Amino acid sequence: MSNIIVISAPSGSGKTTVINHLLEVFNNLEFSISATSRTPRENEKDGLSYHFLSYEDFQKKILNGEFIEWEEVYDGSMYGTLTSEVERICQSGKVALFDLDVYGALNIKKKFKNAFLIFILPPSIEDLKERLERRASETSEAIDKRLSKAKEEMLHALKFDYILLNDDINETLLEAERIIDDFLERKIVPDTFRIVD
Repeated sequence: MSNIIVISAPSGSGKTTVINHLLEVFNNLEFSISATSRTPRENEKDGLSYHFLSYEDFQKKILNGEFIEWEEVYDGSMYGTLTSEVERICQSGKVALFDLDVYGALNIKKKFKNAFLIFILPPSIEDLKERLERRASETSEAIDKRLSKAKEEMLHALKFDYILLNDDINETLLEAERIIDDFLERKIVPDTFRIVD
């Protein structure tokens, strides 16, 4: 299956901005909504931001084999991709665009070898910390946890098909457009491990 694109990045790296931009530019992309057991944030809506499930319901779906991939990202916070979500997008003839963490992305790649994986890299951990602090939405303890996870995630960046360094969001958006356009036009093939700078 070559109609899957996955974008991953440490929290605060600009992933959501890039994804929203691509969805505006390319009308043949459709966002694959992940399921999660965490509680919604203030601006999030069920079925749009995530499919919000209770921890118990999430566990039932795991047992029923309803996920393509899933994991417990933080204690008590499960995330996963429902098979029904991907089937819905593929049946519509569109390309599924995923927002997944590193491990979710690599798990998708194991099942769909032609999936196209993009990793968005922040300029530095210090820059990432500043971005997270500017959000002013989490405690310093939560930010430290995210930074620790970010360092771990960045170790896997070279397993992705493309790496985008996001030190200027406007340039990053243009580069993301070019990469996706090339992929959709079949000018590039996943698994090239090419680094974009």
